[in-house]
Amino acid sequence: MPLKPSGPDAPDFADPRWLSAWRELDCRLPGVQAVFEACAVSTLERLTEAQQHGLWGAGRQLGKMGRGGAPVMAWLTHWPEVVVLIGDEALDDVMALVHAMNRSPNSAAIAPMLGSLATAAKRLGAADGLRQYLQLVQQFMQQTTGSIHGHQQTLPSPGLVPLLEQVPRLLQLLSLAGLRRWVEHGARVHRQHPQHQADYFGLVSDDSMAMLQRQRHGTLLVDVQRTLNMSLQALCELDVPLVPLTCEDAGVGRVSPALQKDNSTTSDHTSLGLPDVLEPLHGVDALTRYRLMLLHAAGHHAWSGQCVADNWSPAQRLAVEWFEDARIDRLLLQRWPGLRAPMLALLPPVQEGACDEAHFACLRHRLAVFNRAVLDAGFAVQDATLQGFVQAFEAALQEGANTPTMAELALRFVARTRRQSDQRPSVFFEGTQLDWRDDNRHLWRFIEDGDEEDTQSTPRSDAPHELHSLPPRLYPEWDCHSQSERPDWVKVYEYLHPSGHASDIDRLLDQHSGLRRRLQKVLDAMKPQGRERLRRLEQGSELDLDPAQQALIDLRSGHTPDGRVQQHWRTNSRDVSVQLVMDLSASLAERVPGSEHTVLQVSQAAVAILGWTLAQLGDALALGGFHSNTRQEVRYMHLKGFNEPWGAEVKARLAAIEPAYSTRLGAALRHGARPLVQRASSRKLLLVLTDGEPADVDVSDPDYLAQDARQVVRELEAQGVFVWCIQLHPAHEESVRTVFGEHYTLVDRIERLPQVLAGLFLRLTR
Repeated sequence: MPLKPSGPDAPDFADPRWLSAWRELDCRLPGVQAVFEACAVSTLERLTEAQQHGLWGAGRQLGKMGRGGAPVMAWLTHWPEVVVLIGDEALDDVMALVHAMNRSPNSAAIAPMLGSLATAAKRLGAADGLRQYLQLVQQFMQQTTGSIHGHQQTLPSPGLVPLLEQVPRLLQLLSLAGLRRWVEHGARVHRQHPQHQADYFGLVSDDSMAMLQRQRHGTLLVDVQRTLNMSLQALCELDVPLVPLTCEDAGVGRVSPALQKDNSTTSDHTSLGLPDVLEPLHGVDALTRYRLMLLHAAGHHAWSGQCVADNWSPAQRLAVEWFEDARIDRLLLQRWPGLRAPMLALLPPVQEGACDEAHFACLRHRLAVFNRAVLDAGFAVQDATLQGFVQAFEAALQEGANTPTMAELALRFVARTRRQSDQRPSVFFEGTQLDWRDDNRHLWRFIEDGDEEDTQSTPRSDAPHELHSLPPRLYPEWDCHSQSERPDWVKVYEYLHPSGHASDIDRLLDQHSGLRRRLQKVLDAMKPQGRERLRRLEQGSELDLDPAQQALIDLRSGHTPDGRVQQHWRTNSRDVSVQLVMDLSASLAERVPGSEHTVLQVSQAAVAILGWTLAQLGDALALGGFHSNTRQEVRYMHLKGFNEPWGAEVKARLAAIEPAYSTRLGAALRHGARPLVQRASSRKLLLVLTDGEPADVDVSDPDYLAQDARQVVRELEAQGVFVWCIQLHPAHEESVRTVFGEHYTLVDRIERLPQVLAGLFLRLTR
């Protein structure tokens, strides 16, 4: 028998799984049940259990917003399609935009925005593309939402809902970059005229259609993606996802294909990024250009190996890439001779002697001349040295050359053709950029990271441990100069910190055994006693026998009895959640004046005592540490979660922490406070342990990061989180006051930190 919920209005579900999902959704708004029943079967079949929880949980949030059933119905209808197409990586980004709309005058746009997600995911083809679309919508909303007095947004954007309703049509015609330009033009030109804005984004006005036609150009990758996938499978027996790239992704006006390849022998983690739109070029249609890019990257995947590049100069790596690309193209021409005509048509018309060595570095030019000579049989070089390398290249191909052979030949090329002008800062680029070749990031493997290795998929690391991060989470950052947030500005990587020796923490605790004994007496008084009996009440839940008996005796003896003869039992418990965020920047390695210990060791002891204290009280505690190396790499070290017990594993992680890098405080607070904000505790306390002011190597303004952290503290306090800072350096007290106001404690003597931290917590949570 299928389970059925009780109640007169309970729906009768045929599948027991429906009942569990319906309870998790927890929404009884009109129309929602019919949509739920219509989509439940396919949702349960196509989505994993975790993806289903995300779907129902987000739907429950939408239902509690008080915006009716339309957002929930749109969510249940379209989000499963998004998950099937690109996964649920963008779930947090979608809900962030929903909450932003809900807090603004644009709540009516929530349902249309959710309704556009499936089309956006299908046309953009990747989670990153969907995130860029959501950013575009949010930026447009912020630009066009009106205000009566100029202080607070009170008027909804007149063009937002029309834009969202037209997104399916627009994405059929435009690339994401084209859509962005079309939207920005309409927002800029019609910002002051609501009706014209609504007409523009509703595709009613002539201006709108003219601008739309101007942005329509070329062939969209999404329109030929199925054809390209079939070509790749048929010709190369390779099945990899194709990801659209825009010029904004590359930061340049031209996008090169990008082959993301792991070091294993499988292609499970391989993807190929291609330009999101292409136009015909030199008589070669866009589809053929896509196929050339596709086959060249597939050739690298099949025939190229990796080179260790640590000891090679940029010039040597450049030459290796050109020689290896030429080898791959020759192999493609041997297997598919029909590629010769489009390849030669797209080959730049480079000529010997075109580079002026008096003004330019000409290495790229020499490589381009060599490349044309080995691909175009009708092109002959005059330089004897270049002729020798062309012949050596042909001989190597005849012998079945591989990547190491090409690398050796390329290094010899650099050494033999070196010119004094190669050191000039101005590089000759004309005729040296080939349309179909990728960026060659897959060729290189770095054993030791350096400043120039930006082709790695993981952030650069100089830390002493080999760490494995979760995918980065993007956070905004407050720009105090423009008084606005920079969306998705900072990348935070979260790591489970490696373990050291828990005995090191036990020794630190033994050194403060006297403090622990004093704390134990305080803790015994603070511990919740379970149930507490309140006696001698006039109104209670039950009779208190002893006072009742005394009242009866008084009554019979002629005295006036005391009427307080009832009692009541109540639960006496603490409901406190504490998140401690530790600053692990390089300055913690300094020694405490007059002591053999470093600031880090004293901080470890303080945190250990706090952890022991909360374990005695039964309060929930989470621990994390952070340091930063520019906005692209903020590291958040997970030491203890709220549900982890205080024990040997946590102590071992705490013992292994080491200081490094800088202090980007705002991003760390945003990330560290996320689980605390989501908890249902009545008291939420965020403690920040730091010895310096916010700073990072990519920020020159000393006040910029302090203002960002100040903004984060304000946002957290508005969400019910009490933030307190423990400051370890008196020289930065002014900066700490800027960020935390008066909610800070200055520890003038570092050796007193364990006692101060424990006492502060007891005072804040009493």
